[in-house]
Amino acid sequence: MSTSRFEDSTTSLILSRVALYRDDLVQIRHDVHAHPELSFREHRTAKKVATLLEQWGYDVATGVGGTGVVATLTHGTSQKSVGLRADMDALPIAEATGLPYASSDPGKMHACGHDGHISMLLGAARYLSETRLFNGTLRLVFQPAEEIVEGATAMIEDGLFQRFPMDAVFAMHVAPELPKGVMGFRSGPAMASSDHWEVVLTGIGGHGAVPEKTVDPVVAGASIVMALQTVVSRSVSSQQPTVVTVGAFQSGDRGNVIPGEAILRLSIRNTEPEIRVRVLERIRAIIMGQAASYGVDWMIREMSSSPVLVNDPAHTMFARSVACELFGESRVAQTPLIMAGEDFAFMLQQRPGCLCYIGNGGETNVHSSGFVFSDDILVTGAAHWSALAERFLA
Repeated sequence: MSTSRFEDSTTSLILSRVALYRDDLVQIRHDVHAHPELSFREHRTAKKVATLLEQWGYDVATGVGGTGVVATLTHGTSQKSVGLRADMDALPIAEATGLPYASSDPGKMHACGHDGHISMLLGAARYLSETRLFNGTLRLVFQPAEEIVEGATAMIEDGLFQRFPMDAVFAMHVAPELPKGVMGFRSGPAMASSDHWEVVLTGIGGHGAVPEKTVDPVVAGASIVMALQTVVSRSVSSQQPTVVTVGAFQSGDRGNVIPGEAILRLSIRNTEPEIRVRVLERIRAIIMGQAASYGVDWMIREMSSSPVLVNDPAHTMFARSVACELFGESRVAQTPLIMAGEDFAFMLQQRPGCLCYIGNGGETNVHSSGFVFSDDILVTGAAHWSALAERFLA
């Protein structure tokens, strides 16, 4: 990585050139937003991305890890290579923004900014293709299925880093908590591990008037929910961030019928691998013990998981320096440890790199039916990607 400072003319070129694309980037984002696709079903989105990249002269591979797209552009003689990654999938959320370009598919929505991530990376792709002020190989990775933390693994298992060698890999995510257009960075552990469990409790159903003839999984489930609150308060130090959430409790549909089954869905987040192991063991023990005390059978389905996302210090400092040179230090912030998970963590286990944040401003958080990605930050994100690639492949 080059550490020399950009010439002012180069910085000015990037910002002014990318600004010319603004209307096109807005159109791309609005189109993707209006046609959301869930994990591993991003067929229209992937086709749109691949078509644009091919028009701009990239060598494009599709179907990587299912619906992933990888675009390659080589210029000059250097053997260096860098990967820039954006995620493509939407969420199963009914949109409530009232936007003129709101989701045309009821029950699906780009509520996590992936439409913006796509547009920003495509903006950089266009700039880098038109200017070619770099020496080496650029890899643009458009990843499926981030929301179910399976897409990165699918691409890796499909030979991502063997088929498309990269010396480092970077990603960017929108951050509503940061002021609009501010870039955020954190070295080392930056996002929590994420484990998702489904707990199935099986009892004996029957009439609500004769509960003594049943084995009630609802009561057992309620007891488990309450007992799980002790994991964070009594099994983990207050100095070790941990979150255990029961986000779904499903059982029965009538007040006078005791159902035969109850389902709990858990989200578990940690920031240290050894604490993660301890917490998962404690949760399993609570479920086993509570289920036994109420006489119900139990089963745990481990649905998905991702490790702690760890940003490489040197590459984080590098990405931060690019932002400082482009926008000034007043628009660069140190971000706190975030308890949300990100499957880009799997890529960072394979190659050094960094996930950075771009501020969206506003009161509405991601994964909300009212979340709106700000079109005002599209040029900022595309410019940062462009500068980062040029600097890395200087």
